[in-house]
Order: sequence, then C-alpha cells, then structure tokens
Amino acid sequence: MNQLVERIFVNPDVCFGKPCIKGTRIWVSLVLDMIADGMTFDEILKEYPQLKIEDIRAVMAYAAEMTRERYVELPQQAVNI
Repeated sequence: MNQLVERIFVNPDVCFGKPCIKGTRIWVSLVLDMIADGMTFDEILKEYPQLKIEDIRAVMAYAAEMTRERYVELPQQAVNI
C-alpha cells in the first residue's frame, strides 16, 4: 500500500494543493470521478496515456485510506512538472 500511495503527491503550488498523481497535474478526485462514472481502467489509461495502471491503483488506495479517517502523509514535491 505504501508503495502505491507514494505515487500521490501534494504541493501547495500545484493544482491548488489538491492530491495529484506524481509527475502529472491529474487530480486524484478526477480519476475517482471517472471510476464512479463507470469508466474502466483501460478507458482511463486511453484518455490519459501518461498514466499507468499503478497510478489508478494508487488513487484507489489513497481514497480507501482517507475513508478510514486516517491522515495519509504525502511528501511535498518541488514543481518539476
């Protein structure tokens, strides 16, 4: 789980400080919305070819931890995107 969550980052200077997939400006919430709308992982990967299946799994792992009311510590990342 920790290896997956390491694929998520928060930087106050990137996307208003919202959790994003590392190396992108794709919000965790966007991917969750696509899954909730019924998109398959393959459809998401086709729409966003810069993502990997592990990124989508990381989004789900992060969301699962957040629903357990656990605070997930994410590293601050410099803006290199």
